[in-house]
Amino acid sequence: MSERSDTTPLATRVMLIIVLVITLVSVGMLRFGSTGLGDAGNIAPVLWLLTFLFIMRVVGQVIVAIRPQSWLPPMWQWNLIPYPILLPIQLVFIAVMVWISLAFSNGTGIALVKNPALGKFLTGFSAVYALVMAIRYVVRMRRRPDQRWFGGTIPIVFHFVLAAYVYLLGGFYATG
Repeated sequence: MSERSDTTPLATRVMLIIVLVITLVSVGMLRFGSTGLGDAGNIAPVLWLLTFLFIMRVVGQVIVAIRPQSWLPPMWQWNLIPYPILLPIQLVFIAVMVWISLAFSNGTGIALVKNPALGKFLTGFSAVYALVMAIRYVVRMRRRPDQRWFGGTIPIVFHFVLAAYVYLLGGFYATG
């Protein structure tokens, strides 16, 4: 049996599981709840929650980039794209997510214009996006059995968060 080289700290493992559970439960409650995805007021808190989770991912990565911490994994586990390119992209994502979440909270703005065609596209895109991330996880674990179950999974978990955000938007727009 090979020596385990997964350097993901226990605190990070626990947080990744919590993030996945929160994401799945919050989307499931909206999707299968009595109000569904058609009410901006019901979706707004979950959009904010998913935005917050993604912000925490970016903050954690900045912390590791500035000064590695024992409770966070090393930088190589955080991304495939070079960090100087990735961080600005993440900041744009956060800005857009905050803008959309604000519109849903306020109940006004262009982000609330229903568009069934866009909704159908976003819902389908989010499903493909999540499926690709699931495949990415399986491939990574197959290629790196020494890092099962958590090695290099931070990007994958947070892509699920982004896919959930897109799914909620799609579900809302599709109810037009």
